[in-house]
Amino acid sequence: MGVAVDQVGICSECGTVDTSDPCTICSDPRRDASTIVVVEDVSDLWALERASAVSAHYHVLGGTLSPLDGIGPDDLNISKLMERVESGGVNEVILAVNATVEGQTTAHFITDQLARFENVKVTRLAHGVPVGGELDYLDEGTLAQALRARTKF
Repeated sequence: MGVAVDQVGICSECGTVDTSDPCTICSDPRRDASTIVVVEDVSDLWALERASAVSAHYHVLGGTLSPLDGIGPDDLNISKLMERVESGGVNEVILAVNATVEGQTTAHFITDQLARFENVKVTRLAHGVPVGGELDYLDEGTLAQALRARTKF
């Protein structure tokens, strides 16, 4: 039996780390292959998995666009995402990136790249007041976004 590092690799489909390729998530027939949740890194994938809110496939970018740090589109796993969508069968891409400048820049770039796929819906995670959050502790940007994205009660 080898060392754990020798048994772990990168999934050729989604970019997560696992002991098999394709990973256990990509090879699970119970998951909805028509939906891809795009995350920045593996820790984001596992946070979503812990929430058990979606049973879809994932795509790990390996970071965010950051021109100041010299990180461009070719440095991320974006081309593989485009290949996955282009191969067909994908109806929705959920952009589950962080609400940072870099995360939103990355989301806009991916949205532009996906615009040519007319039958693919591109969505993002909701932004606003967290469950259990108190308004007087939230920053102005979060409150403003929560008001803009309000829904019927």
